[in-house]
Amino acid sequence: MDKDRVKGSMKQAKGQIKEAAGNALGDAKLKSEGKADQAAGKVQNAVGGVKDALRGK
Repeated sequence: MDKDRVKGSMKQAKGQIKEAAGNALGDAKLKSEGKADQAAGKVQNAVGGVKDALRGK
């Protein structure tokens, strides 16, 4: 498994926590940061998946 996949998954989890905290606290900025982190994590995870596919794993 490529390290980008691991980092991407961690970024997604961090984003979910931020978004949930933003919802609970009514903080729109924190909520949007969480959504942005999730999107960045998905992209990074996808890049790692492509790298794995190219390596034949």
